Amino acid sequence: MNATVTTPSAIESAALRSDRFRLEREADWKRLETIVSRMEKGRLRGISDEDLLALPGLYRTVASSLSIARETSLDAATLAYLESLVQRAWFVVYGPRSSLWEWLRGYLGGGWSVAVRAIWLDILIALAVMVAGAAVGWILVSHDPEWYFSLVGREMAGQRVPGASAEVLRGTLFGQSRQDGMSVFAAQLFSNNAQVSILAFALGFAFGVPSLLLLVQNLASLGAMAWVYHQVGLTLDFAGWIAVHGTTELFAILLAGASGLHIGRAFAFPGDRPVLQAASEAGRRAALVMTGVVLMLVVAALLEGFARQLVDETFGRFAIGGFMLTMWSAYFFAFRGDSSGGTDRS
Repeated sequence: MNATVTTPSAIESAALRSDRFRLEREADWKRLETIVSRMEKGRLRGISDEDLLALPGLYRTVASSLSIARETSLDAATLAYLESLVQRAWFVVYGPRSSLWEWLRGYLGGGWSVAVRAIWLDILIALAVMVAGAAVGWILVSHDPEWYFSLVGREMAGQRVPGASAEVLRGTLFGQSRQDGMSVFAAQLFSNNAQVSILAFALGFAFGVPSLLLLVQNLASLGAMAWVYHQVGLTLDFAGWIAVHGTTELFAILLAGASGLHIGRAFAFPGDRPVLQAASEAGRRAALVMTGVVLMLVVAALLEGFARQLVDETFGRFAIGGFMLTMWSAYFFAFRGDSSGGTDRS
């Protein structure tokens, strides 16, 4: 008997509480909804300066109302209305202010180069490690050719092995435009370098050590292969063959390794900031660099798949590679542009 009496009373009490809650705050809700609706429709001129200044405060007020409504288990209609309004207001207050095209224009127009210059110390360290890696590969194979297959691998090496004649090795550098074997090797090389770039960045959280080790391993294989061609007097031709795409691809690997190292250094040496804050700031900056690294790898793949096959003489290959290296260097270290797009200002 008591249950049949208390249940309607509880329902009436909840309804009264919900109505009182709505009446006390509904004016702010309606005002925010009006402002948001006008902004969604692009009718900014119809919004007064007073409403624009009040927008952030109204958003926080309605968000607080939603939190209270959830805790006090108000009616479902009120909850649904507040959730929708808060979501719409969030996009108006905090949502992106530019289109993808505008962001890309700002990123390529200066944002990317600013992010690269911000990690200049890491780039210098990564460059030194890459040079050392190539030297290590050269020295190891020159003392014991068996090291070659540990560094390069038999599948990728193909005919490029210690002891191969000059004619065989020359044939791997020139006159390959119509042969599938060259395309397969180019695809393997690109795939390997793309994996190295991604891993060098992704493993940077371990104080940058794996990133540096990957750079050493990757460049050691290049140094080992360079020694094989050097033994038969084809060093310059091999360098030209690499230069076509390598000035772009190796530059991309350098930036990827530097990005990973940048994050690792933030973990190891956060300075006066908390570790997580330092790592977060470094991660955002490195992510901007890595976005461009993907673009560089695509450009390198096009150069590797087309330019290197079509240009079948060393001077032309050096010309292409030198032009690309000059272009990248000028963009990153000389071009300033508009640094407002896509940069991290922390």
